[in-house]
Formats: sequence, C-alpha cells, structure tokens
Amino acid sequence: MSLAQLNLPLFTQLLSKKSIAPVEQFPDDPCLLFHEPPEIEDRAKIRFMLGNQIRFQQASEDQVARLIKHWRARLAPEIDNAGDSQGMTELDNDYLRDLASDAPVIRMVNHLMERALDLSASDIHFEPEEKQLVVRCRVDGVMVNIERLPANVQAAVISRVKLMAKLDIGEKRLPQDGRIQYTMGDRALDMRVSTLPGVHGESVVLRILDRSDVHVDLDKLGMPLDVLTPFNRVIQQPHGMVLVTGPTGSGKTTTLYGTLEKINTGTQKTITIEDPVEYQLEGITQIHVNAKIGLTFAAGLRSIVRQDPDIIMVGEIRDSETAEIAIESALTGHLVFSTLHTNDAAGAVTRLQDMGIDTYLISSSLMAVMAQRLVRKVCVHCAEDQELTADEASLLGIKQSDCPTIRRGKGCERCANTGYRGRVGLYEFLEITDSVRHIISSAGDANQIRQQAIKEGMRTLRGDALEKLYQGITTPEEIVRVTRAT
Repeated sequence: MSLAQLNLPLFTQLLSKKSIAPVEQFPDDPCLLFHEPPEIEDRAKIRFMLGNQIRFQQASEDQVARLIKHWRARLAPEIDNAGDSQGMTELDNDYLRDLASDAPVIRMVNHLMERALDLSASDIHFEPEEKQLVVRCRVDGVMVNIERLPANVQAAVISRVKLMAKLDIGEKRLPQDGRIQYTMGDRALDMRVSTLPGVHGESVVLRILDRSDVHVDLDKLGMPLDVLTPFNRVIQQPHGMVLVTGPTGSGKTTTLYGTLEKINTGTQKTITIEDPVEYQLEGITQIHVNAKIGLTFAAGLRSIVRQDPDIIMVGEIRDSETAEIAIESALTGHLVFSTLHTNDAAGAVTRLQDMGIDTYLISSSLMAVMAQRLVRKVCVHCAEDQELTADEASLLGIKQSDCPTIRRGKGCERCANTGYRGRVGLYEFLEITDSVRHIISSAGDANQIRQQAIKEGMRTLRGDALEKLYQGITTPEEIVRVTRAT
C-alpha cells in the first residue's frame, strides 16, 4: 500500500481525534499507535477500511503527539488535493493552529507588526502571490514593502494573524473581520483585521489604531489661520450641520475628533455613532454600528435624538435615510457633525441633492463644509533646498518666480530613505454664506457654489497645498498626487 492509496478521510479522522497515529514506516509497517485504547467498533472500522493486517500498539502520549505532527506535515499536499470533507477540515484546522502557535511563527508576525509600527504605519497588508507572501505597510498614505516571505510560510503567517484576531482559521472562502489588541511597550494598540480570499490565498489587512494617542489638538492639524478662525466660530453655534469631506484616509475622523474635543466642555450632551469607534473620548457617549443586528447609522441616529443630545456626530452619511434624519436633527436644535465622500467642499451639496434631499432643507441646515486631504511632509532631518524646475511649475500651474526654491528630502534613516516623515492636512473651508445659500436654494450646481465661495475668499485644496509648498512643508509630487488643478 502506498501513500497515494491511503484512505485520506480515515487518516484525517484518526489524526483529528489525537488518539491514534500511524508509525512513520506506515504502510510498509501497518501499525497504529494509541495512548488510550480505541473502542472495539473503531478498531473494526479501521481494519475494514485499511485492511485486516493493521496492528494496534500502545505508546506514550508524547510519542503519539509527535507522530500526529509528522503525518500532518507529510499529508498536507495530498489533503489539499483530495477534495473537501469534514475530517479533512478538522485536520487542516488543527494543523493550522499548531503552525500558528509555533514560536518562530509568533516571533515573525510580532517582528512584522513592530517593524510597521516603528515606521508609524497606518495599515499592514499581507498579500499572497504565486511564489511569495508580500508584506507591505502604508506609511504616510503610501505603500512601502517591508518583507517578502517564501510561499511555504504563508499558511502559518496568515493563520497566526487570524488566530490573534479570533477569526475562523478554517474559513478561507469568505471575507472575515476581527480585531487584535496588541501592546508594544507602553503603547496600547487596536488593530482592525480584514481578510479577503484571493487567487493565491487570503489577503489580510490590519488597520492600526493607537489608543495611547487619543487626544487630537484641532489647532495643530495644519489648518491655516484663515480656515481655523471661521471653523472655530462655526462649531460653536448651537445648532446646524457641519460636514467634513474627502476620500478614505484623508483624516476626516481625526478632524471630527479634534472638533469634539474642542467643544466638549462638559456642559452639553454629546453622542456619536461610528463604524467603528476608533478612539474612546472621555465624557462622550459613543455607539458602534452593527448592521448584523439592525443597528445602522439611520437606526442609531433615530434613537440618538431621543436621548436629549446637544451635539451629534454621525461617522458617515451613506444613504438618504441617514441624511434626512441628520438634517432634521440639525433643524430641530442639534449641532450635527458628519462626513461625506466628495472631491471638494462644494460637491457635498450635490451629493446631498443626489440622495434626494430638498434644496431648501440643505440651505436651511448646512452651516459649513470642510474638504480635506493629507500630504506627506518633507523630512526635516534630510531636507535640502532645490530649484523648482520649469516642468514642475507648469504642472502646478504657477510661475517659477513664484517659488524659485523648494525643500525636498534626500532620504535618511529617520524617514526610511523616502525623504518624507509625517503628514499634514490640506483644507478647503466652504462657509454657507447668504449668497451661497441663495445658489443652493436656486438649485445651482457645485461649480456655481465653488466659484462664489472662491470670490468670497475661499482657499481651495490646491491653493492650500501651494502655500505649504512655498513654506517648504511638502513637494510638487505630493501636491499633484493628492489635489487637482483648480
């Protein structure tokens, strides 16, 4: 009898029970070792399926455990190709748990996490390819390679991460979401874990949330004074709606947390509904969205208004129902903050109109819109002066004489040779003045709103970016990467 002729489902059942293990020379030596004697019916079944020549012999628990590990490793390729069965799934899960619990695998995953944290990464990506497992992280909004691992450690590494996140390590066909609480020195970290099945295996992404860095100072986010001053004035109003817009990862939640910290004096009731709650804020009631049980943004918001709040923060307006309740809340004496995904500040009005919100409701409730982006800052440790080239000036739509020299990092150990370290916000603040409100009520489009706001002194995202270029904070490449020409 050869390995190819073995009854793999039966072998799987034997190993998964952890009570019977074939000797290493099996099937040349058809002997099965056990620590606790199997039932007579089990012996008969095994002999019926593997042959009457099978012998049973008692052995120590350690010897049986060693043989189980031996056969798991030896049969892994055959099991992968043998089709699905409950027994095989049990073996696979057991084997993966053992792999994920091995000290070298634990050290490897911890090392990758700590390396990403040392780079101040916001995300860690485990990306399986045909012949390797690529580990990348997002540093200051840009993907950076940190490791390329051989394909044969992929199962162990992915299983280790899933085990830490309390996910089903045997489920490889469906996406899963989990969370890891990780401590590095005196830093308490939360990691949101997302898995996604791919052609070469599961892709896993970890979103890093640093609970030790909760407090956000609104005055230190990089808002220019001509934005910060009117924004501070608007958020002190007793009611109305303020929106923060931008793509994913543009710092919208940070701005909202900073805003709540600024106005949280303890004399008002503040409630948030978020997906998920990224940081816990003192003195504020925070609700975590859970769509599985029907706790959506709309459902949560409907309940929040019955809790007698003064200030409400909705993590994101995703549908017309949420938008309607948020606007109704703003019109009935609440100060409402939320986010939208739009390209610029004026686009928020169009987005609400697309959701079916009447223009008169928008013009009556909306006080301001802040559009924002994040650009990388030039590393102060390796920055040097360079001339702005004619091509760069043309790309930015400015004259060389406007900015004859710029600052650019040449790369050093502190910035991982990127020339950048840290990020700063770009801001476009649209205050809903009477003239802008008139355009909204008249069903004017986003371009009309934008042009009127610029006429009244609004600085665009590109304009704020150029100002930070003149100050030596960022580079032409970053400006072109994250903003569009005005």
